[in-house]
Amino acid sequence: MKIAVPYADGCIFPHFGKTEQFKFYETENGRILSEEIVPTNGKGHGALAGFLADAQVELLLCGGIGAGAREALAAEKIRVLGGVTEKADDAVRAYLAGTLAYDPDAHCRHHDGGAGHVCETPAKDGSSCGNSGGCGSGHACHKT
Repeated sequence: MKIAVPYADGCIFPHFGKTEQFKFYETENGRILSEEIVPTNGKGHGALAGFLADAQVELLLCGGIGAGAREALAAEKIRVLGGVTEKADDAVRAYLAGTLAYDPDAHCRHHDGGAGHVCETPAKDGSSCGNSGGCGSGHACHKT
């Protein structure tokens, strides 16, 4: 199975539609066989679903993701696990081990009403989107 994560500095980049690169993992029988970091070449939001489908990705592990992107990925038959805040490699290993913590309802509404970024996935400490947090902070979204 091919797994993708939006990637930056070893972490899962918190905003799917603005990621500049993905890390792809080729897996089999619960093991990582290969890893590759691939730039998106300026593709964003809706175009990323096609980008991932062309790369034959079956599963996306991500932090914040909007409803439109979820729909585009579903149309490409790419499964999405959102609200993931671990380091990228740790998240993939946890998924393969069956221990990944994720939020099936995680999403961001940063385009709603032009009011700026609205985070629907609070940090583990209960803080709001004002906490930009870092990798592993429990915060799946950030202000734009």
